Amino acid sequence: MLTEKPIVSVIIPCYDEAKNLERGVLDEVYEHLLLQDFSWEVIVVNDESTDNSRYLIAQSILKKEHFSLHDIPHGGKPAAIWAGIQEARGTVLLLTDMDQSTPIAELNKLLPWFQQGFDMVIGSRGITRDGSPLMRKIGSLGFRTLRRLFLLRDIIDTQCGFKLCSRHVAMQVFPQLWFCKQKERPKGWTVTAFDVEMLFLTERRGHRIKEVFVNWSNRDQKENGFRTSRLAKYVNESVDMCAQIIRVKLNQLMGKYKNTSSPSMSHDDSHEDDLPYINRPFPLVNSPQKSARENKCPNLCDQSDPR
Repeated sequence: MLTEKPIVSVIIPCYDEAKNLERGVLDEVYEHLLLQDFSWEVIVVNDESTDNSRYLIAQSILKKEHFSLHDIPHGGKPAAIWAGIQEARGTVLLLTDMDQSTPIAELNKLLPWFQQGFDMVIGSRGITRDGSPLMRKIGSLGFRTLRRLFLLRDIIDTQCGFKLCSRHVAMQVFPQLWFCKQKERPKGWTVTAFDVEMLFLTERRGHRIKEVFVNWSNRDQKENGFRTSRLAKYVNESVDMCAQIIRVKLNQLMGKYKNTSSPSMSHDDSHEDDLPYINRPFPLVNSPQKSARENKCPNLCDQSDPR
């Protein structure tokens, strides 16, 4: 049990990360945080992984203080992050990827800017992508060019999986994202441009965003090699991400972002099938017996904040 409210909550989404977990990424996170002079917690959200990720996480955190594992029915990366945000107790949230391509130590570069008054501080890989396949580097350039034509012209890298923000800002912005309004759950771990919409809405609300260059090297074991099937998937994902950017811009032009207050999630007047999938009462996920450090996330539509 945590007796002290943490300053920083580290949120790590997980979907089929067994290969990354096997190389000890959670040990890296733990060993770095132990050396810090601020209080912290680590929240790992398992998005109904189909490999043995959940088992590996549970075993890894058994002797790690301030780590917890939470399960959600599959909803995609933004759903896992949103579940972690609602579980977080810290004033400041770090959203980071399991592969630790941006190592947890880079948090020390972001925190000073947050202390200077910025509401969101985002890691940036710059233009280079050390360790990425050539095709991803080319695709990244195209995505960045298209996105800056329409949105967030002053930001170089919106997609780096290393972002620091206040819990207050996260609770304001995330319920407004497009994924919250979808009626069907996604399949697999589809790459999305939700980061773009999140940053756009954060900026639109008048919050200050700072981009900070961080060390990044592709360490994702799931992406070793670049076979033809992966190339086809990457092309499809790239097209879909570009379409999402255009959708955000069209939503802006059509005035769909004018009402930025948090939507009511009451189910009283709605049939369950008409609700976005993220707001429906989810059944529990069947899983092995859990330790005291493992929890089911509450209904994801619950935005009440008891803290």
